Amino acid sequence: MGSDAAAVKDEEPGRAGLWEDFVDIFYAPSSVFARRSDGNFGMPLLFLVLVGTVLFFLTKNATQPIMDAEFTRQTAAMMRKNPNLTAEQMASSRGFFEMISPIFFAVGITLSILGTGFVLWLVGKLFDAKEPVAAAIMVATYSEVPRLVQVLTNAAQGLVMSPEKLNSLNSVGFNLARFMDPDGSPVMIALASRVDLFTIWVTVLLAIGLHVVGKIPKQQAGIAAAITWVVGALPALLGALRAG
Repeated sequence: MGSDAAAVKDEEPGRAGLWEDFVDIFYAPSSVFARRSDGNFGMPLLFLVLVGTVLFFLTKNATQPIMDAEFTRQTAAMMRKNPNLTAEQMASSRGFFEMISPIFFAVGITLSILGTGFVLWLVGKLFDAKEPVAAAIMVATYSEVPRLVQVLTNAAQGLVMSPEKLNSLNSVGFNLARFMDPDGSPVMIALASRVDLFTIWVTVLLAIGLHVVGKIPKQQAGIAAAITWVVGALPALLGALRAG
């Protein structure tokens, strides 16, 4: 009788619903990673992408001045590199890109999570982490849940800040790049944007997940997550170097 009760107790954490995972990850991340250690990341990833895309679409108007500023900046840079481009040509393509921007958002966040999970799995192997690649992607998926809060905080700032201050993506970021000239060094801006409250939050969750699922000490999990953070900065840095 006692063994049966213990078995039921052990199974109960796994019975938590998906919505409970998305709540618990904010205050009890270890329990989420423990009960999802089987590595089934498909539904959590789909749910995260869908919710994130819906929030992106619903808050699009609040951040429109940012998109306008970024489009103007990118248009000027492209026209400098290719004098044959005209402002009319760039303007004609803008409507199309704005229409499919939610698709870009969904694809971007999906690839980012898959890439982060794969890198976390590879780096974890340096510390003898036990988790399979699917479990690492599961950790990456739940670690990105705070990005939903980021979308909402960005929109809230877009509603209360004056449009002239919404001059770049980092103008609503909780990062060091917020205090830099958006037309300054692309490399320095890319580096400063990684020192970001939400990115650090995600990195901490990666460390917790790797510790719980990979069964390695907290210190080693923290180092592995920090390495993953560094690797995550490389695409933006490469893009900044090309832009420079």
